[in-house]
Amino acid sequence: MKKSISGLFTVLTAIILFFQLISCNESTDQQMYYEIKIYSVPQPGQAESMDKYLADALIPALHRAGINNVGAFKPIAADTARFGKFVYLFIPYETADKYINLVTLLENDTQYQQAGKDFLDAPVDNPPFARYESIFMKAFKGMPALSVPSFNTPRGDRIYELRDYESATETKAAKKRDMFNSGEMDIFKKLGCNAVFYGQVLAGSNMPDLMYMTTYQDMKTHDEKWAAFRIDPDWVRMRGMEEYKNTTSKTTPFLLFPTDYSDF
Repeated sequence: MKKSISGLFTVLTAIILFFQLISCNESTDQQMYYEIKIYSVPQPGQAESMDKYLADALIPALHRAGINNVGAFKPIAADTARFGKFVYLFIPYETADKYINLVTLLENDTQYQQAGKDFLDAPVDNPPFARYESIFMKAFKGMPALSVPSFNTPRGDRIYELRDYESATETKAAKKRDMFNSGEMDIFKKLGCNAVFYGQVLAGSNMPDLMYMTTYQDMKTHDEKWAAFRIDPDWVRMRGMEEYKNTTSKTTPFLLFPTDYSDF
């Protein structure tokens, strides 16, 4: 028992030191931080409970805490068939302190606690979700802050593509980030792919990896932009460079659309 307690204390100490280190660097580092929460909602009624909680309780509470541009997304039908039913929540933080302090702010927000009561204190035999994963990221130097897209198409037609790039080693992961910062992001910008963010994953289940999101007014535009990307001469040149070979070991794309209550 003593060994277990000692081990837990060591882990908790490491986590605290990690976030203290991030916080100390913020005076000279303007890169934002991002969190993506992925909720699994496979049972009947769970997606509806999640919608109500996010729309009526959590997102308004985040706004009161000074956290804006919160994104809420669901998979398109084809991705639901592939992966199952999920809700994706994107939360941007100007500083790591805002992330660290959010739990306390929500605990002390009586309006949030009341509005989210049915979700937060749901019966054990009828939970509003199965599990959720939280992924914490730091913005790339080449795009230190998020960019909110603007479309006039119906939300259900829009395509927001979230991509997860895993690497075999930390060195390869660093090289892939360098590839983005040294030109790959510029190609997406040139082609009008409307990137929301690029982030290095600091805590998640598939590390080492990075995640980013590009956006399109509809699926036709999505397909056209990616077709143009694959044959773009700058991309063809970069992907052939020896230093960038084998930087990605697995790529997972998620095709999403924004919910009615998403900020963008």
